[in-house]
Amino acid sequence: MVGKSAVENRSAVFLDRDGVLNRPILRGGRGYAPKKVEDFVLLPGVGDAVRQLKNAGYLVVVVTNQKDVGRGITSAATLEEMHDILRREVPVDDIRVCTCDNECPCYKPAPGMLIEAAKDWGIAFEKSAIVGDTWRDVGAGKAAGVKTIFVDWGYEVGEPCVPDVIVKDLTEAVGHILSSGEN
Repeated sequence: MVGKSAVENRSAVFLDRDGVLNRPILRGGRGYAPKKVEDFVLLPGVGDAVRQLKNAGYLVVVVTNQKDVGRGITSAATLEEMHDILRREVPVDDIRVCTCDNECPCYKPAPGMLIEAAKDWGIAFEKSAIVGDTWRDVGAGKAAGVKTIFVDWGYEVGEPCVPDVIVKDLTEAVGHILSSGEN
């Protein structure tokens, strides 16, 4: 449930969805969002990794660009079914989605989804991180002033933003977050 926390200055980990929590659809050296519910497959270990963050006191907020919904390629109902699966399997606190077909203040690399979540949950950016698999995720994190952790899938797209940390998956990212003791 989304709501202003009684606790201000909370630590959070913002997670991109496709390529961090679920398997991206790989095509032409890039990762894409699944368009059908049957293609929405959670990556191994993501439930346990998020539980570790929650047990350490972090809020976990998914921030995901979903242009295909705005373009009418994927239905809002399909997107919600995917998020129902995610909520059942992974203990996230919130899911923020930008479905805009054009650039907007919420479409990563803009930090709008992070800023709105911070207002709603009392999140302190200096005590928070983002984990993502594209330069857009890193850019949003840099713009918001959070630590940036990049999951490297080896995409053939250049990364114009330099992340703070590069990892192979969410489990490794969580290990880094918890060992850094920044909460």
